[in-house]
Amino acid sequence: MKKENNISRRSALKGLGASVATLVVSPSFAGWKEGKQANFAAPLENPLDKYPKPPYPKQTQPHPGLASKMDPVPDHGEQSYKGSGRLTGRKALVTGGDSGIGRAAAIAFAREGADVAINYLPAEEEDARQVVELLRGEGRKIVAIPGDITDSNFCNQLVKDTVSQLGGLDILVNNAGYQKSNLSILDISDESFDATMKTNVYAPFWITKAALPHLPPGSVIIATSSVQAYDPSENLFDYAQTKAANVAYVKSLAKQLGPKGIRVNGVSPGPVWTPLQVCGGQEPDKLVNFGGDTPMARAGQPVELASIYVQLADSQASFSTGQIYGAAGGGGHP
Repeated sequence: MKKENNISRRSALKGLGASVATLVVSPSFAGWKEGKQANFAAPLENPLDKYPKPPYPKQTQPHPGLASKMDPVPDHGEQSYKGSGRLTGRKALVTGGDSGIGRAAAIAFAREGADVAINYLPAEEEDARQVVELLRGEGRKIVAIPGDITDSNFCNQLVKDTVSQLGGLDILVNNAGYQKSNLSILDISDESFDATMKTNVYAPFWITKAALPHLPPGSVIIATSSVQAYDPSENLFDYAQTKAANVAYVKSLAKQLGPKGIRVNGVSPGPVWTPLQVCGGQEPDKLVNFGGDTPMARAGQPVELASIYVQLADSQASFSTGQIYGAAGGGGHP
């Protein structure tokens, strides 16, 4: 009798084990049959081969330049960036949002659920129109506000228009920049030096000052700095100084606004393929091999920085403030 009971018990356990195995394995098979991939890892992508490498075609454009006329056209994430609702209900202002890193951040923010206002120069209307048309298809409110941020009155109006049209503001990205290559300090005119300082240093000051009364606790400010702040090139004497100032802007303002519940961080890109480079930001002869001296042997694409801006804007990064996040293809600092 005991022998029969043992046999029965073993049979029952064996059957139970088969049932458990079925419960564990079946969802995977079901997913496979239905074409679902939630249980399978995304394929790895080799970053060395993901985007075009130099030599790039020799090219120049008049300032401020258009991404749509570059060769190759930069990837801002138009097709590749997929959102997951990380910024649902948020309201963002991105300067320089028509092209380059600003455009990539604006696309990512919208696809993560945020309403977005982009600022740009009137001469960049063609690029800005492409962004607006693309993002309105995402079901978010997209506002385009052209104007020159080297004018303090316009900076104040920019913030007022953003708050009015979006119904508030809780993400501010001071990204717009001016860069002009000069091989000697003697070649930098007072007008060019003034444009660099006003665009890269004065404008973030004016815009932040105007925005601060509207930013509730939980808001974020993100500044775009550069590897030039840490390892300046000889031909970017004035630009490098402004990018170092952007780092100090982040470090100081984070201490000031931390007690108010507002986080301040920065992004420090290396060589990234944007209109900034083809309209005088680099010497034409050097542009051909732009980014080729990085360990990845290429320039970065704007979309490769988009997820950094999303991470810094996301409330899940609530303990990150006063930080500079690098993205330079293996070179530069931090």
